[in-house]
Amino acid sequence: MSTEDPLRLVTYCGLYCGLCAERARIPMQAKQLEQSLHDERYDEFYSFVPWLKETYPKALEFLHVLAENDCTCRSGKGGPPDCEMRKCAKAKDVSACPLCPDYPCEHVERMAEYYPNLIQDGKRMRKIGVEKWIAEQEARVRRGLVYADLRNQV
Repeated sequence: MSTEDPLRLVTYCGLYCGLCAERARIPMQAKQLEQSLHDERYDEFYSFVPWLKETYPKALEFLHVLAENDCTCRSGKGGPPDCEMRKCAKAKDVSACPLCPDYPCEHVERMAEYYPNLIQDGKRMRKIGVEKWIAEQEARVRRGLVYADLRNQV
């Protein structure tokens, strides 16, 4: 049995961190770009190109940060530090907004303008339970879906 918190990748507002491009797609792309730059020997010849001398090490450091991203809303390493939904959920002692009797509230409705599937997914979480909902989100992750893909469909 896993000792990892099953809610670790569930944001307070009801998103799933595994579907965030910042966690799922961007790290992979950053690693690929790092590898391509290495394969093209940028790490050897950048010091001979005046405009790369200063920018290349910073760019590589930035790519490394992107590649190693492990942010989560619950760890405090993801989302806005002053997130009203996080504060509200904690104050109401609910593990995720969809589990609140006031769902969806004005905070969630505002956020749904950017995440069009947020309320529908939240209602699904309420209907089937958090564990089954997480399994459905993981199935989306395995298919390579990220929230940006859903936004682009609207």
